[in-house]
Amino acid sequence: MFGFGMKKLACFVGGVVFGSAGVKLLSGKDAKKVYAHTAAAALRAKDCVMETVTAVKENADDILAEAKEINEKRAAEEEAAETVIEDESGDVEEAEEE
Repeated sequence: MFGFGMKKLACFVGGVVFGSAGVKLLSGKDAKKVYAHTAAAALRAKDCVMETVTAVKENADDILAEAKEINEKRAAEEEAAETVIEDESGDVEEAEEE
């Protein structure tokens, strides 16, 4: 039983030592340079992604505008076709709008 308690204590002390050393390493001058370079790379990546998103959005806006134009043209053609009717004698005349 005494040996098991010593193992726990040794693990705890080892964890504290490694944790302290880790904090010291992570807060060192070289580590800060690594963090700065990593943050700079992340900002460059963000800028690249935002450029791509902007391009995709502009293309989607263009497609939407063209689709609306096509639908408006189609509706106008259908409306024009409905207003022209053929009477019994075969003559084409404009239908009266009410």
